[in-house]
Amino acid sequence: MKFDTVVLGAGMVGVSVAVHLQQRGLSVALVDRKAPGNETSFGNAGLIQREGVYPYAFPRDPATLLRYARNRSLDVRYHPRAMPKLLPFLYRYWYHSRADRHSAIARSYSTLIEHCVSEHRALIAASGAQALLRTGGWLKVFRSARKQDSELRQVERWSAEYGVAFEALDAARLRREEPSLSHALLGALRYTDADSISDPNALVTAYARYFEQLGGRIFIGDAMTLEPQWSVNTEAGRIDARSAVVALGPWSDTVSARLGYRLPLAVKRGYHMHYSTVDGARLNQPVLDTEIGYMITPMARGIRLTTGAELAACDAPATPVQLDAIEPIARNTFPLGARLDERPWLGRRPCTPDMMPIIGPAKLHKELWFAFGHAHHGLTLGPITGRLLAEMMVGAEPVADPFPFRVDRF
Repeated sequence: MKFDTVVLGAGMVGVSVAVHLQQRGLSVALVDRKAPGNETSFGNAGLIQREGVYPYAFPRDPATLLRYARNRSLDVRYHPRAMPKLLPFLYRYWYHSRADRHSAIARSYSTLIEHCVSEHRALIAASGAQALLRTGGWLKVFRSARKQDSELRQVERWSAEYGVAFEALDAARLRREEPSLSHALLGALRYTDADSISDPNALVTAYARYFEQLGGRIFIGDAMTLEPQWSVNTEAGRIDARSAVVALGPWSDTVSARLGYRLPLAVKRGYHMHYSTVDGARLNQPVLDTEIGYMITPMARGIRLTTGAELAACDAPATPVQLDAIEPIARNTFPLGARLDERPWLGRRPCTPDMMPIIGPAKLHKELWFAFGHAHHGLTLGPITGRLLAEMMVGAEPVADPFPFRVDRF
């Protein structure tokens, strides 16, 4: 039960780290309390967002802030009891979201985003998961000309700065490509270089299976038992390793705090539900209803409806009021049938106040490494994070500059 490295967390990021370390000749144990891909990586819209060079910022205009403060918005809700604890984080998030600071963050963030599609495609090919991949991009659809014009101006800037590829669809073309969508929509914007996945859980499972084919081992265990230098309890017994990687998503700060780290990590929670379709309706690609704040995506199980963000304590009871509020609107946009899940799924996105992940060595312990805080882009950035961290751990030339993602920036 001795390994070179133990990776804690078997979501997209942790599995990707484990794969890249195993590829580089290390013996790796991957430990989680559940099978791979059954927490945060289970429920998302399945996007690999090549256009996502600007991470999601906190709104700064007074009108939007007032709308969110009323706690009746469809795209963002919060638990009032959680606010006293969250306010310091939200203030720092608001601070970093100022336009000039956000632009500086994008310059660093884009160095990861530019590799997201190519790194996923490499692992998809290696793991034999091509059937899960959908190429050709995804759509933002618009209900007003004002919003459409604003989004087009923004993506034109992204295209000039970072080579984001896109195309604008007028109402007629949108109806040709997605005839089942409401004819009330005025048009759409497609991010053509992005990919999407028909089953994110199945993709993580495929990567995990590839990791085992490379010689890696997966264990059910308790990350909270991690002790320097480095051991952890599993159902198969105690594991010892020369190094450890914390890739536990929204629970990473719980483990790191036990070791003396105080990191500003918060969560954005979200919900999804699967639906059948009616009257032969078909959805060909993921669609974001931009002005309402939900997404519908064709998945292996059915049409997945995903909500916006809920600000709450990580493990607070589920309150899927957003899902209930947007479902009638989504039904008017696309002919959804019956609910297919017993209950709404709840997931948690780990967020830092400067919108960038933490990737690199810890500072208080030797051979302790961090890979978490990817917020909305955990699926998108999993493989490039795995490659970057693995290159750092084995002393290879890193694919991107790791300095912006260091833990001691806080």
